[in-house]
Amino acid sequence: MESSRRPHPTDAAAALHDAEAARTALANAIVPRRSLLWSLAFAITVQIATTAVGLGAGRPWVLAGGLVVFAAVAGASLVGLRRASGVWVAGVASRVVLGTDLRVSAAYTVALGAAIWAGFASAWWLVAVCSVAGGLAYAGAGRRWLARYRADPQDHVTAESAIELLALVALAAGGLVALVLNH
Repeated sequence: MESSRRPHPTDAAAALHDAEAARTALANAIVPRRSLLWSLAFAITVQIATTAVGLGAGRPWVLAGGLVVFAAVAGASLVGLRRASGVWVAGVASRVVLGTDLRVSAAYTVALGAAIWAGFASAWWLVAVCSVAGGLAYAGAGRRWLARYRADPQDHVTAESAIELLALVALAAGGLVALVLNH
C-alpha cells in the first residue's frame, strides 16, 4: 500500500543535502593514480608513432602494435581505477581513457594528423615530437576533465552509449583502412 504521508520539507531537504554530500564525496574519492595519466600518455605516444610510421613507411602492419599497446594500457587503467575507487564511472572511461572528451580528442587528432604528415614526409624526428606532444596533451586534457568532474560531478558523469562508441570505432577503423589502401 502506498503511504499518503508526505515528508516534511525539512526532512526532504536534509535527504537531498545528504545525497549531494555523498555524491561529492564519491567524486572526490575518484582520484586515479598518477600512473593512469602517464601510462595513457605513453600508450597514445606509441599509438600515434606507430600509425605515422606504418603509413609513412608503407608498413601498415606496424599500426597493430600501437593499437595493442593502447588496448592493453586502457584495459589495465580501467581495471586499476575500478579497484582503487570501488565504482565504475562511465565518464572517466569514455572521456579520459577512450578520449571522447572534446579537448582530449582534439589533442589526439591534431597530433595524429601532424605525425602522419611528418611520416609521409619521412621526417621521423618530427613524428617523434608530434607523438610525444600528442600523448602529453591527451593525458593533460584527461587530467583537466577529471578536475571538472570533481568540481561538478552531475554534469560530467554521463558517457556515450556502447552503440555510439562502437560507431566511432567503426568510423575510425574505416578511415584507417582508407588511409592504408590509398597509400
